[in-house]
Amino acid sequence: MFNKKKNQTETVATLPEQGPIDENGKEILLSLKNVDITFGKGDNAVKAVKNASFDIYKGETFSLVGESGSGKTTIGRAVIRVNPCANGEILYKGVRISGKIPRSLDREVIRNIQMVFQDPAASLNERTTVDYIISEGLYNFGLFENEADRVQKVEQMIKEVGLLPEHLTRYPHEFSGGQRQRIGLARAMVMEPELVIADEPISALDVSIRAQVLNLMKKFQKERETSYLFIAHDLSIVRFISDHIAVIYKGDIVEVAPAEELFDFPLHPYTHSLISAIPIPDPKLEKNKKLFTYDPSVHDYSKEKPELCDIGHNHFVYGSPSEIAEYKRIRDEGVPIKPVTILSEEEKAKLEAEATPVSDVVDEAILEAPLHDTGSLWYTIGAFFLPIIGIIVGLIFKKKNHIRNFKACLKGALIGIGVFAFIVILFLLMLWMATL
Repeated sequence: MFNKKKNQTETVATLPEQGPIDENGKEILLSLKNVDITFGKGDNAVKAVKNASFDIYKGETFSLVGESGSGKTTIGRAVIRVNPCANGEILYKGVRISGKIPRSLDREVIRNIQMVFQDPAASLNERTTVDYIISEGLYNFGLFENEADRVQKVEQMIKEVGLLPEHLTRYPHEFSGGQRQRIGLARAMVMEPELVIADEPISALDVSIRAQVLNLMKKFQKERETSYLFIAHDLSIVRFISDHIAVIYKGDIVEVAPAEELFDFPLHPYTHSLISAIPIPDPKLEKNKKLFTYDPSVHDYSKEKPELCDIGHNHFVYGSPSEIAEYKRIRDEGVPIKPVTILSEEEKAKLEAEATPVSDVVDEAILEAPLHDTGSLWYTIGAFFLPIIGIIVGLIFKKKNHIRNFKACLKGALIGIGVFAFIVILFLLMLWMATL
Protein backbone atom coordinates (compact mmCIF):
# COMPACT_ATOMS: atom_id res chain seq x y z
CA MET A 1 0.00 0.00 0.00
CA PHE A 2 2.82 2.38 0.72
CA ASN A 3 6.59 2.50 0.65
CA LYS A 4 8.21 3.26 3.99
CA LYS A 5 11.51 4.31 2.41
CA LYS A 6 12.13 8.03 2.33
CA ASN A 7 11.58 9.58 -1.04
CA GLN A 8 13.18 12.98 -1.32
CA THR A 9 11.08 14.24 -4.22
CA GLU A 10 12.26 17.29 -6.11
CA THR A 11 9.95 20.26 -5.57
CA VAL A 12 8.25 21.61 -8.69
CA ALA A 13 6.27 24.80 -9.24
CA THR A 14 3.00 23.20 -10.37
CA LEU A 15 1.06 20.00 -9.83
CA PRO A 16 0.88 17.34 -12.56
CA GLU A 17 -2.42 16.30 -14.09
CA GLN A 18 -2.17 12.83 -12.60
CA GLY A 19 -0.47 11.29 -9.59
CA PRO A 20 1.69 8.16 -9.58
CA ILE A 21 0.02 4.81 -10.33
CA ASP A 22 0.58 1.88 -7.98
CA GLU A 23 0.96 -1.80 -8.95
CA ASN A 24 -2.84 -2.25 -8.89
CA GLY A 25 -3.42 0.54 -11.41
CA LYS A 26 -4.80 3.01 -8.83
CA GLU A 27 -3.79 6.66 -8.79
CA ILE A 28 -2.12 7.71 -5.51
CA LEU A 29 -3.41 11.17 -4.68
CA LEU A 30 -1.75 11.78 -1.30
CA SER A 31 1.15 10.03 0.42
CA LEU A 32 2.56 10.47 3.89
CA LYS A 33 6.05 9.04 4.24
CA ASN A 34 7.61 8.67 7.70
CA VAL A 35 6.04 11.92 8.94
CA ASP A 36 6.91 13.22 12.41
CA ILE A 37 5.11 16.26 13.82
CA THR A 38 6.56 17.92 16.94
CA PHE A 39 5.33 20.82 19.06
CA GLY A 40 7.68 22.81 21.29
CA LYS A 41 11.45 22.82 21.43
CA GLY A 42 14.17 21.27 23.53
CA ASP A 43 13.09 19.51 26.71
CA ASN A 44 9.52 20.74 26.25
CA ALA A 45 9.16 19.19 22.78
CA VAL A 46 6.20 16.85 22.35
CA LYS A 47 6.11 14.46 19.38
CA ALA A 48 2.42 14.42 18.47
CA VAL A 49 2.78 12.16 15.41
CA LYS A 50 5.52 9.56 14.94
CA ASN A 51 6.61 8.00 11.65
CA ALA A 52 3.16 8.18 10.01
CA SER A 53 2.93 6.58 6.56
CA PHE A 54 -0.11 5.89 4.38
CA ASP A 55 -1.54 6.49 0.88
CA ILE A 56 -4.88 7.92 -0.20
CA TYR A 57 -6.14 6.86 -3.63
CA LYS A 58 -8.10 9.06 -5.98
CA GLY A 59 -11.87 8.78 -5.55
CA GLU A 60 -11.64 6.84 -2.27
CA THR A 61 -12.34 7.61 1.38
CA PHE A 62 -9.46 7.06 3.77
CA SER A 63 -10.50 7.23 7.43
CA LEU A 64 -8.19 8.08 10.30
CA VAL A 65 -9.61 6.79 13.58
CA GLY A 66 -8.48 7.14 17.18
CA GLU A 67 -9.32 8.60 20.54
CA SER A 68 -9.06 12.30 21.38
CA GLY A 69 -5.49 13.54 21.46
CA SER A 70 -4.13 10.71 19.34
CA GLY A 71 -2.93 13.00 16.52
CA LYS A 72 -5.73 12.70 13.94
CA THR A 73 -6.38 16.42 13.48
CA THR A 74 -2.65 17.12 13.70
CA ILE A 75 -2.11 15.00 10.58
CA GLY A 76 -5.02 16.68 8.78
CA ARG A 77 -3.61 20.12 9.55
CA ALA A 78 -0.19 19.01 8.33
CA VAL A 79 -1.68 18.03 4.98
CA ILE A 80 -3.10 21.54 4.51
CA ARG A 81 0.31 22.93 5.52
CA VAL A 82 -0.75 24.40 8.87
CA ASN A 83 1.38 22.07 11.02
CA PRO A 84 4.99 21.71 9.80
CA CYS A 85 6.61 18.29 9.58
CA ALA A 86 9.64 17.73 11.81
CA ASN A 87 10.66 14.76 9.68
CA GLY A 88 9.46 12.88 6.61
CA GLU A 89 7.44 14.35 3.76
CA ILE A 90 3.93 14.70 2.39
CA LEU A 91 3.43 14.13 -1.34
CA TYR A 92 0.44 15.26 -3.37
CA LYS A 93 0.32 13.65 -6.83
CA GLY A 94 3.94 12.69 -6.29
CA VAL A 95 5.02 16.28 -5.56
CA ARG A 96 6.33 17.23 -2.13
CA ILE A 97 4.03 19.78 -0.51
CA SER A 98 5.50 19.77 3.01
CA GLY A 99 8.14 22.27 4.03
CA LYS A 100 9.07 25.26 1.92
CA ILE A 101 7.54 25.20 -1.55
CA PRO A 102 7.06 27.80 -4.33
CA ARG A 103 4.15 30.20 -3.91
CA SER A 104 2.52 29.00 -7.14
CA LEU A 105 2.53 25.41 -5.84
CA ASP A 106 1.20 26.56 -2.48
CA ARG A 107 -1.79 28.19 -4.17
CA GLU A 108 -2.48 25.04 -6.16
CA VAL A 109 -2.40 22.96 -2.97
CA ILE A 110 -4.86 25.33 -1.27
CA ARG A 111 -7.10 25.18 -4.31
CA ASN A 112 -7.04 21.37 -4.56
CA ILE A 113 -7.18 20.44 -0.85
CA GLN A 114 -10.07 21.80 1.18
CA MET A 115 -11.13 21.14 4.78
CA VAL A 116 -14.48 20.70 6.51
CA PHE A 117 -14.18 21.44 10.22
CA GLN A 118 -15.63 19.75 13.27
CA ASP A 119 -17.46 22.73 14.79
CA PRO A 120 -19.89 24.17 12.24
CA ALA A 121 -20.47 27.22 14.44
CA ALA A 122 -16.85 28.24 15.01
CA SER A 123 -15.72 27.60 11.42
CA LEU A 124 -18.04 30.20 9.84
CA ASN A 125 -17.60 33.97 10.02
CA GLU A 126 -20.68 35.28 11.83
CA ARG A 127 -20.24 38.78 10.38
CA THR A 128 -20.56 37.77 6.74
CA THR A 129 -23.44 36.39 4.72
CA VAL A 130 -23.59 32.84 3.48
CA ASP A 131 -23.14 34.19 -0.05
CA TYR A 132 -19.74 35.68 0.83
CA ILE A 133 -18.67 32.65 2.88
CA ILE A 134 -19.18 30.33 -0.08
CA SER A 135 -17.78 32.85 -2.57
CA GLU A 136 -14.59 33.72 -0.67
CA GLY A 137 -12.51 30.99 -2.31
CA LEU A 138 -13.87 31.95 -5.71
CA TYR A 139 -12.81 35.56 -5.10
CA ASN A 140 -9.33 34.60 -3.87
CA PHE A 141 -8.55 32.34 -6.82
CA GLY A 142 -10.58 34.09 -9.52
CA LEU A 143 -12.62 30.98 -10.28
CA PHE A 144 -15.43 32.78 -12.09
CA GLU A 145 -15.67 34.70 -15.35
CA ASN A 146 -18.04 37.44 -14.22
CA GLU A 147 -20.54 38.23 -11.48
CA ALA A 148 -23.30 36.26 -13.16
CA ASP A 149 -21.04 33.20 -13.32
CA ARG A 150 -20.16 33.54 -9.62
CA VAL A 151 -23.81 33.84 -8.61
CA GLN A 152 -24.70 30.83 -10.75
CA LYS A 153 -21.95 28.70 -9.15
CA VAL A 154 -22.90 29.69 -5.61
CA GLU A 155 -26.63 29.15 -6.14
CA GLN A 156 -25.99 25.78 -7.76
CA MET A 157 -23.80 24.71 -4.84
CA ILE A 158 -26.25 25.85 -2.18
CA LYS A 159 -28.93 23.78 -3.90
CA GLU A 160 -26.68 20.73 -4.07
CA VAL A 161 -26.17 20.75 -0.29
CA GLY A 162 -29.92 20.92 0.30
CA LEU A 163 -30.42 24.62 1.04
CA LEU A 164 -32.21 27.36 -0.91
CA PRO A 165 -30.85 30.38 -2.83
CA GLU A 166 -32.70 32.73 -0.47
CA HIS A 167 -30.50 31.43 2.35
CA LEU A 168 -27.51 33.15 0.75
CA THR A 169 -28.48 36.56 2.18
CA ARG A 170 -28.66 35.25 5.76
CA TYR A 171 -25.97 34.98 8.42
CA PRO A 172 -24.63 31.76 10.01
CA HIS A 173 -26.31 32.31 13.39
CA GLU A 174 -29.70 32.01 11.65
CA PHE A 175 -29.08 28.33 10.84
CA SER A 176 -29.08 25.08 12.78
CA GLY A 177 -25.95 22.99 13.30
CA GLY A 178 -26.74 20.67 10.42
CA GLN A 179 -27.43 23.58 8.08
CA ARG A 180 -24.17 25.26 9.10
CA GLN A 181 -22.26 22.10 8.32
CA ARG A 182 -23.91 22.04 4.89
CA ILE A 183 -22.69 25.61 4.38
CA GLY A 184 -19.17 24.54 5.39
CA LEU A 185 -19.36 21.66 2.94
CA ALA A 186 -20.61 24.00 0.20
CA ARG A 187 -17.71 26.38 0.89
CA ALA A 188 -15.26 23.53 0.38
CA MET A 189 -16.93 21.88 -2.62
CA VAL A 190 -17.45 25.08 -4.62
CA MET A 191 -13.66 25.11 -5.11
CA GLU A 192 -13.98 21.73 -6.89
CA PRO A 193 -11.20 20.17 -4.79
CA GLU A 194 -9.71 16.77 -5.47
CA LEU A 195 -9.16 16.03 -1.76
CA VAL A 196 -11.34 17.06 1.18
CA ILE A 197 -10.13 16.67 4.76
CA ALA A 198 -13.23 16.10 6.88
CA ASP A 199 -12.25 16.63 10.52
CA GLU A 200 -15.02 14.89 12.48
CA PRO A 201 -17.65 16.74 10.40
CA ILE A 202 -20.62 14.97 11.99
CA SER A 203 -19.61 14.56 15.64
CA ALA A 204 -21.39 17.79 16.67
CA LEU A 205 -24.61 16.92 14.83
CA ASP A 206 -27.76 15.00 15.75
CA VAL A 207 -27.90 11.37 14.67
CA SER A 208 -30.57 12.00 12.01
CA ILE A 209 -28.57 14.90 10.54
CA ARG A 210 -25.36 12.85 10.45
CA ALA A 211 -26.76 10.51 7.82
CA GLN A 212 -27.79 13.46 5.63
CA VAL A 213 -24.31 15.01 5.73
CA LEU A 214 -22.65 11.65 5.03
CA ASN A 215 -25.00 11.08 2.08
CA LEU A 216 -24.05 14.51 0.74
CA MET A 217 -20.37 13.65 0.95
CA LYS A 218 -20.90 10.32 -0.81
CA LYS A 219 -22.93 12.13 -3.49
CA PHE A 220 -20.05 14.52 -4.21
CA GLN A 221 -17.63 11.62 -4.25
CA LYS A 222 -19.71 9.75 -6.81
CA GLU A 223 -20.35 12.75 -9.05
CA ARG A 224 -16.94 14.46 -8.84
CA GLU A 225 -14.63 11.58 -7.86
CA THR A 226 -13.66 13.52 -4.73
CA SER A 227 -11.27 11.84 -2.31
CA TYR A 228 -11.70 12.19 1.46
CA LEU A 229 -9.42 12.01 4.45
CA PHE A 230 -12.16 11.36 7.00
CA ILE A 231 -11.08 11.96 10.61
CA ALA A 232 -13.29 10.34 13.26
CA HIS A 233 -13.32 8.52 16.56
CA ASP A 234 -16.40 6.38 15.90
CA LEU A 235 -15.62 3.18 14.01
CA SER A 236 -19.29 2.34 13.54
CA ILE A 237 -19.65 5.28 11.16
CA VAL A 238 -16.43 4.97 9.19
CA ARG A 239 -17.02 1.29 8.45
CA PHE A 240 -19.76 2.08 5.94
CA ILE A 241 -18.16 5.05 4.19
CA SER A 242 -14.47 4.08 4.09
CA ASP A 243 -12.38 2.23 1.55
CA HIS A 244 -9.36 2.12 3.86
CA ILE A 245 -9.03 2.77 7.60
CA ALA A 246 -5.98 3.71 9.65
CA VAL A 247 -6.07 3.43 13.45
CA ILE A 248 -3.85 5.83 15.38
CA TYR A 249 -2.89 5.63 19.06
CA LYS A 250 -0.84 8.33 20.80
CA GLY A 251 0.78 9.46 17.57
CA ASP A 252 1.55 5.98 16.24
CA ILE A 253 -0.44 4.47 13.38
CA VAL A 254 -1.00 0.95 14.73
CA GLU A 255 -3.04 -0.61 11.92
CA VAL A 256 -3.99 0.15 8.31
CA ALA A 257 -6.26 -2.02 6.17
CA PRO A 258 -9.28 -1.98 3.86
CA ALA A 259 -12.48 -1.35 5.84
CA GLU A 260 -13.92 -4.87 5.86
CA GLU A 261 -10.50 -6.43 6.32
CA LEU A 262 -9.96 -4.32 9.43
CA PHE A 263 -13.31 -5.29 10.94
CA ASP A 264 -12.87 -8.98 10.14
CA PHE A 265 -9.29 -9.12 11.43
CA PRO A 266 -8.66 -6.41 14.07
CA LEU A 267 -5.19 -7.70 14.89
CA HIS A 268 -3.77 -4.90 17.02
CA PRO A 269 -5.24 -4.92 20.56
CA TYR A 270 -6.10 -1.20 20.38
CA THR A 271 -8.11 -1.72 17.18
CA HIS A 272 -9.81 -4.68 18.85
CA SER A 273 -10.80 -2.50 21.81
CA LEU A 274 -12.23 0.25 19.58
CA ILE A 275 -14.40 -2.22 17.68
CA SER A 276 -15.61 -3.90 20.87
CA ALA A 277 -16.75 -0.49 22.16
CA ILE A 278 -19.20 -0.01 19.28
CA PRO A 279 -22.71 -0.08 20.82
CA ILE A 280 -25.00 -2.99 19.91
CA PRO A 281 -28.55 -1.90 18.94
CA ASP A 282 -30.09 -4.70 21.03
CA PRO A 283 -30.26 -3.47 24.69
CA LYS A 284 -30.13 -7.01 26.08
CA LEU A 285 -27.02 -7.92 24.10
CA GLU A 286 -25.40 -4.60 24.91
CA LYS A 287 -26.03 -5.19 28.62
CA ASN A 288 -24.32 -8.59 28.51
CA LYS A 289 -21.45 -7.49 26.27
CA LYS A 290 -17.93 -8.03 27.56
CA LEU A 291 -15.69 -5.15 26.55
CA PHE A 292 -12.17 -5.78 25.34
CA THR A 293 -9.93 -3.29 27.15
CA TYR A 294 -6.61 -2.26 25.64
CA ASP A 295 -3.63 -2.40 27.99
CA PRO A 296 -0.45 -0.85 26.50
CA SER A 297 1.68 -2.76 29.01
CA VAL A 298 1.13 -5.99 27.01
CA HIS A 299 3.79 -4.75 24.57
CA ASP A 300 7.43 -5.18 25.49
CA TYR A 301 9.45 -2.94 23.20
CA SER A 302 12.53 -2.76 25.42
CA LYS A 303 14.45 -5.29 23.30
CA GLU A 304 12.63 -5.32 19.94
CA LYS A 305 11.85 -2.11 18.08
CA PRO A 306 8.26 -1.91 16.73
CA GLU A 307 7.49 -1.04 13.11
CA LEU A 308 4.46 -0.81 10.86
CA CYS A 309 4.77 -3.98 8.77
CA ASP A 310 2.86 -5.54 5.89
CA ILE A 311 1.43 -8.93 6.91
CA GLY A 312 -0.25 -9.54 3.55
CA HIS A 313 -3.80 -8.92 2.29
CA ASN A 314 -2.99 -5.17 2.09
CA HIS A 315 -2.97 -5.20 5.90
CA PHE A 316 -0.36 -3.31 7.94
CA VAL A 317 0.10 -3.70 11.70
CA TYR A 318 2.43 -1.96 14.15
CA GLY A 319 4.45 -4.24 16.40
CA SER A 320 7.74 -5.89 17.26
CA PRO A 321 9.07 -8.73 15.05
CA SER A 322 7.65 -11.38 17.40
CA GLU A 323 4.24 -9.64 17.48
CA ILE A 324 4.22 -9.28 13.68
CA ALA A 325 4.92 -13.01 13.31
CA GLU A 326 1.95 -13.80 15.58
CA TYR A 327 -0.33 -11.33 13.74
CA LYS A 328 0.68 -12.88 10.42
CA ARG A 329 -0.03 -16.39 11.73
CA ILE A 330 -3.52 -15.35 12.91
CA ARG A 331 -4.28 -13.63 9.60
CA ASP A 332 -3.04 -16.55 7.49
CA GLU A 333 -5.42 -18.87 9.33
CA GLY A 334 -8.23 -16.86 7.72
CA VAL A 335 -10.63 -17.20 10.66
CA PRO A 336 -12.33 -13.83 11.35
CA ILE A 337 -11.68 -12.45 14.82
CA LYS A 338 -14.70 -12.04 17.04
CA PRO A 339 -14.24 -8.58 18.60
CA VAL A 340 -17.26 -8.77 20.94
CA THR A 341 -18.12 -11.43 23.49
CA ILE A 342 -21.74 -11.75 24.67
CA LEU A 343 -21.97 -13.30 28.12
CA SER A 344 -24.79 -15.52 29.28
CA GLU A 345 -26.67 -14.53 32.44
CA GLU A 346 -24.74 -17.18 34.39
CA GLU A 347 -21.37 -16.00 33.04
CA LYS A 348 -22.23 -12.38 33.80
CA ALA A 349 -23.29 -13.21 37.38
CA LYS A 350 -20.10 -15.22 37.92
CA LEU A 351 -17.96 -12.41 36.53
CA GLU A 352 -19.64 -9.85 38.81
CA ALA A 353 -19.16 -12.12 41.82
CA GLU A 354 -15.46 -12.54 41.04
CA ALA A 355 -14.91 -8.84 40.53
CA THR A 356 -12.54 -7.33 43.08
CA PRO A 357 -14.51 -5.08 45.45
CA VAL A 358 -13.33 -1.55 45.97
CA SER A 359 -11.41 -1.16 49.22
CA ASP A 360 -13.40 0.13 52.17
CA VAL A 361 -10.50 2.43 52.96
CA VAL A 362 -10.78 4.02 49.51
CA ASP A 363 -14.53 4.41 49.96
CA GLU A 364 -14.02 6.12 53.31
CA ALA A 365 -11.38 8.41 51.84
CA ILE A 366 -13.76 9.41 49.04
CA LEU A 367 -16.60 10.04 51.48
CA GLU A 368 -14.34 12.05 53.75
CA ALA A 369 -13.12 14.27 50.93
CA PRO A 370 -14.45 17.77 51.77
CA LEU A 371 -16.53 19.66 49.25
CA HIS A 372 -15.05 23.12 49.92
CA ASP A 373 -11.36 22.23 50.08
CA THR A 374 -10.50 24.56 47.21
CA GLY A 375 -7.26 26.16 48.40
CA SER A 376 -8.68 29.60 47.66
CA LEU A 377 -6.28 32.47 47.05
CA TRP A 378 -8.12 34.49 49.69
CA TYR A 379 -6.82 32.14 52.40
CA THR A 380 -3.28 32.86 51.23
CA ILE A 381 -3.86 36.63 51.18
CA GLY A 382 -5.49 36.63 54.63
CA ALA A 383 -2.69 34.53 56.14
CA PHE A 384 -0.12 36.88 54.57
CA PHE A 385 -1.44 39.90 56.47
CA LEU A 386 -2.29 37.94 59.65
CA PRO A 387 0.28 35.11 59.72
CA ILE A 388 -0.33 33.93 63.30
CA ILE A 389 -4.08 33.69 62.77
CA GLY A 390 -3.41 32.12 59.37
CA ILE A 391 -1.34 29.33 60.95
CA ILE A 392 -4.06 28.65 63.53
CA VAL A 393 -6.77 28.55 60.85
CA GLY A 394 -4.54 26.33 58.71
CA LEU A 395 -4.14 23.83 61.54
CA ILE A 396 -7.91 23.74 61.96
CA PHE A 397 -8.28 23.06 58.22
CA LYS A 398 -5.70 20.27 58.46
CA LYS A 399 -7.59 18.66 61.33
CA LYS A 400 -10.75 18.73 59.19
CA ASN A 401 -8.86 17.18 56.23
CA HIS A 402 -9.02 20.41 54.18
CA ILE A 403 -5.48 19.87 52.86
CA ARG A 404 -5.63 22.43 50.03
CA ASN A 405 -6.95 25.12 52.38
CA PHE A 406 -4.27 24.22 54.94
CA LYS A 407 -1.52 24.57 52.34
CA ALA A 408 -2.93 27.91 51.16
CA CYS A 409 -2.95 29.28 54.72
CA LEU A 410 0.53 27.92 55.46
CA LYS A 411 1.92 29.41 52.27
CA GLY A 412 0.48 32.85 53.00
CA ALA A 413 1.64 32.75 56.63
CA LEU A 414 5.21 31.78 55.73
CA ILE A 415 5.45 34.49 53.09
CA GLY A 416 3.95 37.02 55.53
CA ILE A 417 6.40 36.07 58.30
CA GLY A 418 9.29 36.25 55.82
CA VAL A 419 8.29 39.72 54.62
CA PHE A 420 7.70 40.92 58.21
CA ALA A 421 11.10 39.59 59.31
CA PHE A 422 12.78 41.29 56.34
CA ILE A 423 11.16 44.62 57.21
CA VAL A 424 12.20 44.32 60.89
CA ILE A 425 15.79 43.46 59.97
CA LEU A 426 15.91 46.30 57.45
CA PHE A 427 14.51 48.71 60.07
CA LEU A 428 17.06 47.61 62.70
CA LEU A 429 19.87 47.91 60.17
CA MET A 430 18.84 51.45 59.25
CA LEU A 431 18.51 52.34 62.96
CA TRP A 432 22.01 51.01 63.64
CA MET A 433 23.45 52.95 60.74
CA ALA A 434 21.74 56.12 61.98
CA THR A 435 23.44 55.81 65.39
CA LEU A 436 26.94 55.62 63.91
